[in-house]
Amino acid sequence: MGATRAQKELYFQKLKELIAKHPSIFVVNVDNVGSNQMHQIRVALRGKGVVVMGKNTMVRRALRSILTEYPQFERLLPHVRGNIGFVFTSGDLKEVRDLITANKVAAPARAGALAPLNVIIPAGNTGMEPGKTSFFQALGIPTKIARGTIEIVSDVQVVTAGTRVGASEATLLNLLNISPFTYGMSVVQIFDNGNVFAPAVLDVSEKELLDRFTSGITTIAAISLALNYPTIVSVMHSLVNSYKNLLAVSVATDYTFEGAEKVKEYLANPEAFAVAAAPAAEESSSASAAPAAEEKKEEEEEEDDDMGFGLFD
Repeated sequence: MGATRAQKELYFQKLKELIAKHPSIFVVNVDNVGSNQMHQIRVALRGKGVVVMGKNTMVRRALRSILTEYPQFERLLPHVRGNIGFVFTSGDLKEVRDLITANKVAAPARAGALAPLNVIIPAGNTGMEPGKTSFFQALGIPTKIARGTIEIVSDVQVVTAGTRVGASEATLLNLLNISPFTYGMSVVQIFDNGNVFAPAVLDVSEKELLDRFTSGITTIAAISLALNYPTIVSVMHSLVNSYKNLLAVSVATDYTFEGAEKVKEYLANPEAFAVAAAPAAEESSSASAAPAAEEKKEEEEEEDDDMGFGLFD
């Protein structure tokens, strides 16, 4: 039974209020998420996010109705497909994303279900009686009989991620009490202040961003200097290089200026600078040696105070 006109109008009004209140929206996939699990996720998000579900056709219609006021939401329309919902939030995106994806429930393999990951049956004793060997033979799993039970000889992958689970694989996994899959709400896309991006963007650290930014600045500066094309990042290097050129011209000619005088003086009489640097080095070494000498003297005094007696003599 479809929603009544009044219910649709109420839904549109609620969606519009949430969009006006919250700048960020998580588009979440809710495949295999039960009602109890959905309730737990809502409780975990209380005060930090609001979960809104609805039929895709109604969601698209609601979004189109507000495009005149919020045109940036047109970018969200292509992602309204499949079994999805919305989580509206004004909080930290990474924190809210972690709350959304934290609730996972283990589930058995069902025949025909799409496997989200590879499933491997580990080697070892299964505890099953020899009469059930046919299950393993049908899947080509090497076994042997040990102490009256079936033992798997080596690890075997029975399900590949992205493929459908077969009836034999599902039966065997259930017999072995293996629940290989976990289901929960997953984030498909993130809408934040008019921008739509993948959830993997939230895992990019600040250090990585700064490193990439610095690398970009370095590259631009190198290209600008090579092309003799001034940019903001290359101006500093250009000024330093120009100043070095002026110093080189001043040293090679009789022309001088205030900044070049010390350079010329050093080149004319380097021994004078070496002599001046030596006392400074000696002062530094004597300053560091003085505390060491004082410590040694204190240690000797402490040893003399013992008078040859131990603490418990």
